[in-house]
Amino acid sequence: MNHPEIDIPAVKQTLYDMQVRLKEESESSAESRETVVLDQTSVGRLSRMDALQGQAMAKAEEQRRQMALRRISGALQRIEHQNFGECIECGEWIGAKRLTWDPLVLKCIECAE
Repeated sequence: MNHPEIDIPAVKQTLYDMQVRLKEESESSAESRETVVLDQTSVGRLSRMDALQGQAMAKAEEQRRQMALRRISGALQRIEHQNFGECIECGEWIGAKRLTWDPLVLKCIECAE
């Protein structure tokens, strides 16, 4: 049984909205993750360093987005398997306010500490 105090359709909609937003962000930032041209005749050394740093930051942000997408997928699976809101450690219900604030949490406050 999913958490009895949570509006599951609303949570699902929130998760779907998060998923769409993250996928859109990923698509819009794809160019910034592409290979940086290291041609000294067209770009100065500091500009290349800035470009490499920007690329590294874009790749790190993409990794965070992909991790969030996996967490969203896990939350949707928990809803489908009727165990959304159960702490993965102790099996007790996660606080409703905590789940409402972040539907991706996996542990109750006691087990998270």
